[in-house]
Amino acid sequence: MANSPRTMEKSGFGATQRTDAWWLQPVATAAGLGAFVVYSTLRAFENNFYTVGPYLSPFYSPLIDIGMGISPALLILWAPAGFRTTCYYYRKAYYRAFFRDPAACAVGESNEHKYCGETKFPFILQNLHRFMFYVAVIFIFILWHDAYKAFFFEDGVGMGVGTIVMILNATFLSGYTFGCHSFRHLIGGKRDTFQDGNASHGCWMGASKLNAKHMNWAWLSLFWVGFTDFYVRSVASGLFSDFRIF
Repeated sequence: MANSPRTMEKSGFGATQRTDAWWLQPVATAAGLGAFVVYSTLRAFENNFYTVGPYLSPFYSPLIDIGMGISPALLILWAPAGFRTTCYYYRKAYYRAFFRDPAACAVGESNEHKYCGETKFPFILQNLHRFMFYVAVIFIFILWHDAYKAFFFEDGVGMGVGTIVMILNATFLSGYTFGCHSFRHLIGGKRDTFQDGNASHGCWMGASKLNAKHMNWAWLSLFWVGFTDFYVRSVASGLFSDFRIF
């Protein structure tokens, strides 16, 4: 006679029969996202040390300085923040890490049986994700332009460590943005078939490969955009100098 399935001895938040360290991932996610939010918020209000030589912090790009003591970062950070907040991967990440809904698979939720989808405010705003994607693409082109400008120093064309940092920043953000589900839908969501070898099929295949590692791109780009700002700030404040490669 087959053994009957085991049932949970208790219900409620955190109730589980899992014996592994299931809590490590949500704790690490909360720590990583929390640290980035704190750092980026402080930097946005600092309103200083955001440009040095040919380098411009991505938190302040494009640089829109209207004076009146308003930080330029506050005028543009809503766009990348909105794109990431509504991202399908980040929804899963912060729902589990901060809302514990659920904290992990087969773990009791904090509000069991109260999930109503993303149909009520403020979660209905998640449906703006595809529109935030269009805005995010504009910023990708701006950041690539910043990376291009990072080759032009006062004494002529060259390359510094900061140049490489900014190129990698644009690269990682491009990988994250163009691996987005919204981009895959835009180029292939309304098609029943593709003709092998045409441009749209190639774009869809490329987006699909990026999408397969969407979580990796999400974390790598998040870390690197913060590091790029930290690098520019450090050089601008004199914490250390930018090394010129040539």
